Amino acid sequence: MEKAMIAMSGGVDSSVAALLMQQAGYECVGATMQLFHNEDAGISKEKTCCSLDDVQDAKLVCARLGMLHYVFNFSERFRQDVMQRFADCYACGATPNPCIDCNRYLKFDAMVQRMVEMEFDYVVTGHYARVEFDETSGRYLLKKAKDASKDQSYVLYSLTQEQLRHVRFPLGGYTKQEIREIAAQNGFLNAHKKDSQDICFVPDGDYAGFLERFTGQTYPAGDFVSTDGTVLGRHRGIIHYTIGQRKGLGIAAGHPLYVCGIDTTENRVVLGENSDLFSDTLTAGDVNLISVPSLDEPMRVAAKIRYRHPEQPALAWMEDGLLRVKFDAPQRAITRGQSVVLYQGETVVGGGTILSK
Repeated sequence: MEKAMIAMSGGVDSSVAALLMQQAGYECVGATMQLFHNEDAGISKEKTCCSLDDVQDAKLVCARLGMLHYVFNFSERFRQDVMQRFADCYACGATPNPCIDCNRYLKFDAMVQRMVEMEFDYVVTGHYARVEFDETSGRYLLKKAKDASKDQSYVLYSLTQEQLRHVRFPLGGYTKQEIREIAAQNGFLNAHKKDSQDICFVPDGDYAGFLERFTGQTYPAGDFVSTDGTVLGRHRGIIHYTIGQRKGLGIAAGHPLYVCGIDTTENRVVLGENSDLFSDTLTAGDVNLISVPSLDEPMRVAAKIRYRHPEQPALAWMEDGLLRVKFDAPQRAITRGQSVVLYQGETVVGGGTILSK
């Protein structure tokens, strides 16, 4: 019998993933990553992921299913590879996606390593996505979920072929409503538990407050400047701003102004018109390809530059180790630090971290 380690967050999705794998005949254990305590992060338990309250919820589900439950303390790895990267990214004027880093470094690196050490065959999560093996290419493919509104393939683009061989996403063929119904039918207390919406370690979405507490630093005020360099006013510190932002600038102007650039060298925030936010090209680094081994020739793709960004037709190719994307039409607010993910139909081609537009 094959053995599956279920990464359990305490939420309904990973709980039903455990049930489905058990019903499919796998020998299952639950495993929860303890990343921090609620009190340490200053977060209410309704907005957590992998905190003490979630550990208890996961343990209760495992008890109901007759499964062993482990708690892995990955707090130092989380601090280094997620929280520190988040802080470093903002400090250099970019906008990070910590959920992608958590998947990359925790769920599918640290957890897979632990799976190997404990001689299990698979790591299973409650992500809405699908993995298939393509006999023709000999490659594992990452595909979108059945429920388009819940599809999480965007945040999974960093999965390698070796990792894809050892992961299972049993929710990929279900809708969210179906998952909640399965949970309720099986008496799970978390059947109607709210989904986590915010970044788990940032209370109330106050990124600047978190960064100052985490780094012990203050981020000095500087100049707002126009695209031609004219000083327009003073900003509160670069960590308060991201590309495309309009609200909270505190600049009196006869027309709307938007953040179009962040100059960390001169500690300046560049403001411009909405039209200044559009570009039809981008360059990305730290690239991971899934459906193809290389991308030497331009490929027609649909590209997403943010999680909720509608896919846009484009050409993509690799050049000098970097991913180049040229969109058919200009895109608004292409943001350094975010990820661009490429698709062909339901299949993820690959993706990378945006470096420039």
